Amino acid sequence: MTGQKFQTIELKNEAAVWLLTINRPEAMNALNSQVLTELGQALEDLASRSFSECRCVILTGAGEKAFVAGADIKELNSLNSVSGKKFAEAGQKLFRRFEKLQVPVIAAVNGFCLGGGLELALACDFIYASENAKLGLPEVTLGLIPGFGGTVRLARRVGVARAKEMVFSGDFVGAKEAQEIGLANKVFSLAELLPAALKTANTIALRGSVAVKNAKSSIMDADDQAIDEGMLTEALHFSELFSTQDFKEGTSAFVEKRKPIFKGQ
Repeated sequence: MTGQKFQTIELKNEAAVWLLTINRPEAMNALNSQVLTELGQALEDLASRSFSECRCVILTGAGEKAFVAGADIKELNSLNSVSGKKFAEAGQKLFRRFEKLQVPVIAAVNGFCLGGGLELALACDFIYASENAKLGLPEVTLGLIPGFGGTVRLARRVGVARAKEMVFSGDFVGAKEAQEIGLANKVFSLAELLPAALKTANTIALRGSVAVKNAKSSIMDADDQAIDEGMLTEALHFSELFSTQDFKEGTSAFVEKRKPIFKGQ
């Protein structure tokens, strides 16, 4: 694997699958200003790459205890209403960039995934969790509410009533319950978590990457639209693919009874 060098994160690749690891295990991978800055730099790197270089991303935390245990409380304690609003807006903008990355992003949640950590995982396309995972938005225990999109994305993922229960109480849910309520797609042992995420990422990497990009865009765009408008959005993304080389390769391979070789064009 090769990749850029950072101080608080690691970015490595194996072919067109990239592994982005938040690397502050001594601090339970808590998000501070440096982590957020370096995550932004990593996103710039990933977004600049062609489909031949990047087709799927896995986001995880270093060590066995935590994906991200939350924001750095000492940094939060120094904020006021003005600086707090700027902090929230910066975090929301960064996490929105994760959400809008043209390739799928899988959150491999190992251990504690709290506060800003869960907000970051929610900005990914879906979550795989380890059996020891604990997920929650405990900001009310600090006299705050989620500020990086948690109240918005959690309600859309698990429903308004369940999101209210989690946010109002600040309580955590375990991996099994997270799967039951639709917060996590699948649950694995800690040892199986990354291999399972890599298996899915490699499967995605074999598919038509322009088609995967359009599928992601269609799902995200239609999420905010009425059904009829969403259908028009889907038709637009669908029709664009007929002019791609990947479409021609995929259909030709099917007719010729061979595996397609997609080039992301």
